Amino acid sequence: MKFAIFGDIHANLEALHAVLADAQEQGCANYVCLGDVVGYGANPVECLEIVRSLGCPVVRGNHDEGASDNSSLEDLNPLAEHALRWTREQLNEDQTQWLRELKLVRQVRDFTIVHATLDSPGSWGYVTNRFDAMASFSYQFTQVCFYGHTHVPRLFEKEDSVRAARGSEVQLRRGVKYFINVGSVGQPRDGDPRASYAVFDSQNHFIQIRRLDYDMPTAQRKIREAGLPPLLAERLSLGK
Repeated sequence: MKFAIFGDIHANLEALHAVLADAQEQGCANYVCLGDVVGYGANPVECLEIVRSLGCPVVRGNHDEGASDNSSLEDLNPLAEHALRWTREQLNEDQTQWLRELKLVRQVRDFTIVHATLDSPGSWGYVTNRFDAMASFSYQFTQVCFYGHTHVPRLFEKEDSVRAARGSEVQLRRGVKYFINVGSVGQPRDGDPRASYAVFDSQNHFIQIRRLDYDMPTAQRKIREAGLPPLLAERLSLGK
């Protein structure tokens, strides 16, 4: 059984289309979303409705939360604040309620999904090194947990100790736990502007991070035409 594991779409419809088309070509019959469906990009409604139509497990991201509650956005960076205020105006009450009701952590079959960290999922901490990962491993009760939030693909393994691993493919080993960031669909930040997601072959215990080109000029044009900050369009081509 193959799962397409994706997140941090950030209202980038063109990137989402590319990921879903590739997932179908890879034989994925199941989809899992790691949150941040909205924020930054120009198509929050369309991306939300596509994800919702998949009927797949979804966890709440910090931008999903910011778009669906009435909390102050002043603590966010100016780009995120501007985009979320605009996003709130695009969503109807039904869409807002759907985002609001998303859980922070879910178990899907025999693996776990979370947007940020397992130790404090609603505090939106970042896992960027093995010391950050140690805290989440303490709360991980499945062999594999997929997460997002940093927009950078990363792999941490825990056997006798926790270590960061490299590579875009991993063959799961018995007795080892894995905490895996699948990267971002709509706004990668590892210097590679291509959309990122993972294919998890649960039968063969194999995970592959895939990178895809998409119609970036259209996504950029839409951001500018929506009146969102131009830097949100420019950064797409930088992968930062």
